Amino acid sequence: MRSKVKEAARELGLAIELKTLDDSTATVAEAANALGVVEGQIAKSIVFVMDGEPVVVVASGRHRIDREKVCDALDCAEGRMASGDEVRAATGFPIGGVPPIGHGLPVVFDTALLDYDEIYAAGGDANTLFAVAPRALAGCVHALVAPVGE
Repeated sequence: MRSKVKEAARELGLAIELKTLDDSTATVAEAANALGVVEGQIAKSIVFVMDGEPVVVVASGRHRIDREKVCDALDCAEGRMASGDEVRAATGFPIGGVPPIGHGLPVVFDTALLDYDEIYAAGGDANTLFAVAPRALAGCVHALVAPVGE
């Protein structure tokens, strides 16, 4: 999985270094603790099914995602979080390891991530992540940037 993330980054022109840690980074708290950063710098990639189609919402770890705000941003009638099976089928990655790149899905990018010079995103599994400038990441994936936090 990590090779898929490295290849996607290269294709997008992102210079990243994947870092695999001994401890799990599957949750925001675990990732922030392992890296010694604030939870807001952790970019969690959550798959939603919006009007029947999968979308990746990349949100700051400092808050929960407000489903209604995602619906408003995408002008959707209904939306829900994807199940584990749906996440794997749509992205090719497991929950806890979904990166913001390498899946080909539309991306909604939380404006709260723009408060930081550097954020940390999943690198394909529950122990791997990478640092990236949030504006560069949002730009290269042509993300819809919107406030999605509760």
